[in-house]
This record gives sequence, C-alpha cells and structure tokens, in this order.
Amino acid sequence: MSDKQVLSAASVRRSAQLFNLRRSARPLLSISLFTLGQLMADKKMAFLPMAMSLPPLMLWLAASIFVYASIAHHPNLEVRHFNKWAGYRYYGVAGTLTILANDIAALPGGWSLVWAIFFFSLVPWSVYDIWRAGKVAWQDIEVEKFHE
Repeated sequence: MSDKQVLSAASVRRSAQLFNLRRSARPLLSISLFTLGQLMADKKMAFLPMAMSLPPLMLWLAASIFVYASIAHHPNLEVRHFNKWAGYRYYGVAGTLTILANDIAALPGGWSLVWAIFFFSLVPWSVYDIWRAGKVAWQDIEVEKFHE
C-alpha cells in the first residue's frame, strides 16, 4: 500500500542549498579557530592553530558524505544537480589540498596561504550556489510513501 506525501517547495529549496550552506560554515569556523590558535600560540605550542582548526574540518568531511548521499537520490533532478556540483568542488579541493598542503605551506604565507586557498576556492562558489538555488522557482513535489 502506498500513500502520497508532498515535499514543499521550501523543503526542496532547502535541500538544494543544504550541502553548500554546511560547506560554507565549516571553513569559516576552522579559519576562525586557526586564527585564534595563532594568536594564542607561542613557539612551544606551534601545533596549536592546526590542532584547533582541523577537528571541525575532519568532522564535516565525514558528515558531508552522509549529507551528500542523503541528497543524491532526491526526487527533484535540479536538487541533485546542485548537490552533485557542490560535492565535486568540495571533494576536489579537499583532495587537492590534502596532497599539496605541505608544499604550499612552505611558501611565504605558510598555512595561512593554504587556508586562504581553501576559503577562496569554496566559499564564494557556495554563496553563489545558495543564491542561485534561492532564485529557482521550486515546486511542491508529490512522492509515494510506502508502508508495509
């Protein structure tokens, strides 16, 4: 037996924006913690900025897989499209910086340069996608709800 369930247009829009919203918040939190760690650290605690900034980023990397997978099979194809490109950008930048971060940190600017690259390659695109998803004329969707 199946019933009909309606996903509101607001819910569909929020699903299209969800990955980008979360993806924007975590780098901002990590960069803030990195900056705070730099202000607090002395030469004896040089590891403090990285120790403070990496846990939120690592937790989001793990949680983002579940957020991405939950939206990947959304009934609206446009929501999937927003999610797919947000994932491509995030995982591409995270993977690239995982490989190149130590080499980039050796350049003038150090780890601050790595965080700047991370921020400027992700956050502007996320904000743009959030804005773009807000401009789409989303429609209510009727989906079948299965019962046993």
